[in-house]
Amino acid sequence: MSVTRLFLIRHAEVEARYQNIFGGCIDMNLSPRGHEQARALAAFLGRLPMDALYASPMKRVEQTLAPWLNDGAPRPVVLRDLREVDFGDWTGLGWDAVKERFGHSAWEWLHHLERGEVPNGETGASFRARIEPCLRQIVREQPGRNVAIVCHGGVIRMILAIVLDLPLPQTAALTVDYASVARVALEKSRAELELLNFAPWRKLP
Repeated sequence: MSVTRLFLIRHAEVEARYQNIFGGCIDMNLSPRGHEQARALAAFLGRLPMDALYASPMKRVEQTLAPWLNDGAPRPVVLRDLREVDFGDWTGLGWDAVKERFGHSAWEWLHHLERGEVPNGETGASFRARIEPCLRQIVREQPGRNVAIVCHGGVIRMILAIVLDLPLPQTAALTVDYASVARVALEKSRAELELLNFAPWRKLP
């Protein structure tokens, strides 16, 4: 039976002013360290037999991809709906500010998202309705192949929730660092998480 392997890759570190906030739909750049992470990530990914590449349209993903594209990555298929979750009125706020203004613990943001408690933001249902068709398209177009999906932490959590049949808030237990790789093997009736939060850049000073 053929196995489709999805390599779920989060973009590298963003510029300092957007760290530790709900960035979401802000189209930010990478930090200098993020560009170093992207180069380390490209060196790792360049050794893998990758058949196809799908990507978010956001700048932080485009900049993360640049070194790998210069080193022979497959031509990316950009899917607009792979962009990060829209945090509505939380956008641009740090965790303390969310607690002060809205009375919600940002540590539980996945629960708030799932329950539709982020003012003017996406709900868990609307976020899934945007991401799931992208996932189904990728699996349909690339059966039995190795496929990279370069996107965002929230998107990776939603994809894992879908393929592993988990409630989205349960993915809070899974770490998804900048420029990290998760790998999921998909067969007809099962999915297996083979790798999680592998970051090739960790030895950088």
